[in-house]
Amino acid sequence: QVQLQGSGPGLVKPSQTLSLTCTVSGASITATYYYSSWIRQSPGKGLEWMGAIDWSGLTAYSPSLQSRTSISRDTSKNQFTLHLDSVTAEDTAVYYCARDVSGPGWRYFEIWDQGTLVTVSS
Repeated sequence: QVQLQGSGPGLVKPSQTLSLTCTVSGASITATYYYSSWIRQSPGKGLEWMGAIDWSGLTAYSPSLQSRTSISRDTSKNQFTLHLDSVTAEDTAVYYCARDVSGPGWRYFEIWDQGTLVTVSS
């Protein structure tokens, strides 16, 4: 059974970097054709895909967040990590990590973690 568990601080100060880690069990993050994604949902808004790292280590980001976002991984721990720089109150959201597959124009999220609420406040 594949499970994802996100972890990280629930409170970040403005202008700092938000870092969250997702630990995957039951499957390898290097499994061919699978992606490891980060998605968020701000209060009162819909889901927003932030970016992903694929089985080979290649990354892709949402154009609106690309300048502030990076995703890395530690294959020895089967983990991947989100870094979001220069956060503001608008980055307050529930952050989800997910395992997904993707093709031209589509992305299917197979499994999600329970979500981590991150509040940006001084």
